[in-house]
Amino acid sequence: MAAEAGVTDALRAAILRGDYAPRQRMIEADLCAELGASRFAVRTTLRALAAEGLIEVQRNRGARIREIPLAEAIEITEVRMVLEGLVAARAAERVTSAGQAQLRGIVAEMRRAVRAAELLRYSELNAGLHAAIRGAAGHPTAARILEQLRAQVVRHQFQLALLPGRPAAGPAARAAGDLGGPARADRLSDLRR
Repeated sequence: MAAEAGVTDALRAAILRGDYAPRQRMIEADLCAELGASRFAVRTTLRALAAEGLIEVQRNRGARIREIPLAEAIEITEVRMVLEGLVAARAAERVTSAGQAQLRGIVAEMRRAVRAAELLRYSELNAGLHAAIRGAAGHPTAARILEQLRAQVVRHQFQLALLPGRPAAGPAARAAGDLGGPARADRLSDLRR
């Protein structure tokens, strides 16, 4: 079972990196060779990733990378915003001094990335910021659902992150101020996008 989990993680990571294009067919024999996995492990992986919404399996046609229409990507983003607000509020209640320092450090790095126009670095840091907030919240159910939703729209997020001016205008960059004090929950919930 651990071997199948490793294959699933590897293929999920490849999809999220953009190694496969939307609607690209996932040929089992090719995946076996690429991933060094058995046919059983690849089939198990394809079923798992279909359940996550990353691929779709069509009867008698096989699997392919699922294309997320823009309208659905917007709906997913709206759901994420609500759930991320919950996570941010909970993180604000539970964040430790060390957690605050970590968040400040990430946001400072994000500002540097914006000034240097390092959009990919900014995107990586933004993902780290969200992960740190989820960690501070201590809400594994919300974290799991958010990760699944994020994975479904990652290609749309990448396109949005590359729009000129987007990182500088992002709430994470704006909310870099003091994360302590009575207004902390408001500032952390502003980090939710």
